[in-house]
Amino acid sequence: MRIASILIPAALAAGGLAAGLALAPRLGSSDLTATDRTAFRTEVRSYLLDHPEVIFEAVDAMKAKEAEASAVADISLVQQNADAIFNDGFSWVGGNPEGDITLVEFMDYRCGYCRKAYEEVEQLVASDGNIRLILKEFPILGEASTAASRLAIATRQEAGDDAYKDLHDAMMAYTGGYDQVSSARLLEGLGLDPAPILARVSSDEVSQEIAATKALAQKLGITGTPTFVMSDTMLRGYLPLAQMEQMVDGIRAQEG
Repeated sequence: MRIASILIPAALAAGGLAAGLALAPRLGSSDLTATDRTAFRTEVRSYLLDHPEVIFEAVDAMKAKEAEASAVADISLVQQNADAIFNDGFSWVGGNPEGDITLVEFMDYRCGYCRKAYEEVEQLVASDGNIRLILKEFPILGEASTAASRLAIATRQEAGDDAYKDLHDAMMAYTGGYDQVSSARLLEGLGLDPAPILARVSSDEVSQEIAATKALAQKLGITGTPTFVMSDTMLRGYLPLAQMEQMVDGIRAQEG
């Protein structure tokens, strides 16, 4: 055990907790007596008490590895489901349809962070001028969320993309309900005829779009909103404008 009592603390001092513990398997269980194990544990405990920062370093290193592994897995998921993400044939497409970067957002009208991100996404798309924006209706926050998405999808199917975007913008600030009367008033306020739209809200065509997006989200491991896809990268959660701009610049630098 004399070798272990010298090597382990030395490795700990030189490379931190992970390096020291990595030596233990090399000694082999048959090389360690009960006394040796006790001495080894004492050495490790003593070092950690003297250098508690090593624990935080190890935790940070573990988190970094997990984040890297998750990012690699997300890239693979995006590549495997690229057609459904970027060209599903029904999600609203805006911004610059010929843009060099596509930004996809899975959103819920009842999501506070989606509302927070709304202004910044709009600003990013407007100021950049070369971003293709895709909005995916992903209602996950209860019946009101589903009712809102049904109304939005029915509006797009019945009245077209411009009407959908007008309603989408309005609903991002709307705090009312989505019963027949409230929905009719909301549509009328935008100059839309509510009758054909409300007749479509409960249709199978609307249900199919929501189901397809939820199935895609399940494949991608998306459980919350907003979730963004930009190029082959998934961004899970709210992202400030400055960070989105950095992402855009980084993707262009990489692809250019």
